[in-house]
Amino acid sequence: MLSTWDEVSYRLLCPRPGWRNSSLLAYWDDITDDGRLADTEPNYPSGAYQTHLCALALHAQLAAGESVELPFILAWHFPNRTVTGCGWSGEAAEQNWLGNHYTERFADAWEAAHYTARNLADLEEKSSRYVRSMLSSTLPDFVLDAAMSNVSTLRTQTCMRTADGEFHAFEGCAPRHGCCAGTCTHVWNYEQATAFLFPTLTRSMRNTEFLNDTDERGLMRYRTVLPLGTGQGGTAVADGQMGTIMRLHRDWQLSGDTQWLRKLWPQAKKALEFAWITGGWDGNRDGVMEGVQHNTYDIEYHGPTPQTGFWYLGALRAAEEMAGAVGDDEAADCYQKLFTSGSSWWDKHGFNGEYYFQDIRPQPSEQVAPGLIIPDTLVGDVTLTGEPIHQTGPGCLADQLVGQWFAHTSDLGYLLEPEHVRRTLQAIFRYNYKRTLSEHSNVARTYALGDEAGLVIGTWPHGERPELPFHFFCEVWTGFEYMLAASLIYEQMIDPALEIVRSTRERHDGEKRNPWDEPECGHHYARAMAAWSLILALSGFHYSAVDKSMCFAPKVNTDDFRCFWSVPTAWGSYAHHSSENGLNAWLSVEYGEIALNRLELQAAPNVEPEVIEFPKSLQLGAGDSFTIGGQ
Repeated sequence: MLSTWDEVSYRLLCPRPGWRNSSLLAYWDDITDDGRLADTEPNYPSGAYQTHLCALALHAQLAAGESVELPFILAWHFPNRTVTGCGWSGEAAEQNWLGNHYTERFADAWEAAHYTARNLADLEEKSSRYVRSMLSSTLPDFVLDAAMSNVSTLRTQTCMRTADGEFHAFEGCAPRHGCCAGTCTHVWNYEQATAFLFPTLTRSMRNTEFLNDTDERGLMRYRTVLPLGTGQGGTAVADGQMGTIMRLHRDWQLSGDTQWLRKLWPQAKKALEFAWITGGWDGNRDGVMEGVQHNTYDIEYHGPTPQTGFWYLGALRAAEEMAGAVGDDEAADCYQKLFTSGSSWWDKHGFNGEYYFQDIRPQPSEQVAPGLIIPDTLVGDVTLTGEPIHQTGPGCLADQLVGQWFAHTSDLGYLLEPEHVRRTLQAIFRYNYKRTLSEHSNVARTYALGDEAGLVIGTWPHGERPELPFHFFCEVWTGFEYMLAASLIYEQMIDPALEIVRSTRERHDGEKRNPWDEPECGHHYARAMAAWSLILALSGFHYSAVDKSMCFAPKVNTDDFRCFWSVPTAWGSYAHHSSENGLNAWLSVEYGEIALNRLELQAAPNVEPEVIEFPKSLQLGAGDSFTIGGQ
């Protein structure tokens, strides 16, 4: 039987003098005297009190067999977040204040606590409904664990909303401050959770990147300076800038807000065409990045390399669609031709029969356009052997197909010859995934070791490793593991994909490492939120609010399938059962509203999809469901 509490006692004052346990002793004497806290002024000398050590107690009478819930709400209100205090790189001290968005919503901690108490049941119900919906999925448990656990990063000090409501983030967290400030574009390219769960936040990032961080030349500063509007200059990074264009396309498709796209398009167009400047990434405008390209490895690549090159191909494809949507047909035609040219070059010249590789082309720093080189990196003619250092060359890079992975999640199709993509994924799994790291030599940071399995970032299976390759080549990053696993799933290579995810989560099982903290440069690292793409890949989920279409094409448990789905305006569940009589499917909305003109359902891989066109948009709200087929 559940009893209830019926009394509150509290203490506001504790003694200051004496040993450090004086306050604890005063509290203990008080509570053990009669089981209550006394809010009376003790007989202490004047000035002997400190009021920030207080105590609160709830009281209940329990009979044998009874239990009681004693609710406590901890609330806070800290309006004075500063640039330097949180670890961001900032400007002058008088421009140091950023604030916190929640303090604009609540006047003080008491108001926040009051709101929580008044709405606690509803808030808990919505949260538990989301968890129940996720856990009812027929996707593997460790996949759900990877996706759900890493979403928690959005609630850590890796992320923040400043007083103006804008969303900003570090790469991760150090013990006392954020780690690597600036909502770094090339790191945040990999995460997929925010767009599908918290679209207001991801659109805030796009607004900042294109409207604040992109200059008139099209150079996008890859780390945001706060407060917004401060800071001059900056450096552009090839993968970060091209990936942000792909993210704009994704967010436009999910939101269906073409007016918002029109607002950002002029700057997005400049950001893409910045690649064509003299001494830039693609100065000869052939669809291939031959120039010096700074990237997520904190080095400059010289010559065509697949990691940045395929982000570029993906940006061209995404920009082609966006240009068409806003009526910029001339640009759309130009981007399509460049994409075709670049894709053809890579398949003809950049594929060695097993995987794509870097064609090193040394470029002295004086020939590189301004804004493309990080000042403290060794580039150009600063070498040990006459060649640029920190390159990949003929090596096999774990994330070389990252642009193709993002294209698949955004329904942009193949950027390269499909058979080459499949062979490359097979090669990466064969050469870079280690079922045991006991014989792996790691001279950098250690995130996996010993008998653990892990995906090594760079390998040279046929020799010819540069004397000094890029410095992260021997590390293991979970964000890359999830990205590769999702890529394998899109190519129907389910078993190796699930092996990678299983081994990653076994390293973060709560005993070896924190299950809610996958580190890289700092704890709670943003790149690990690439795990959400596993949900997209295994369910074959795509959604476009532009044409109001939704698609499911599950890759596992296809006879009896169930999964969670989410879009900016709603979330819910999808389930289907395959039988001799055909496909029986069920789509439910558990939160929000959604309108559908088209629903495409594929019972299993290699089965012709069933397409349902609605003459009038199907309108579904919370609690509604739609059934296809018999019972």
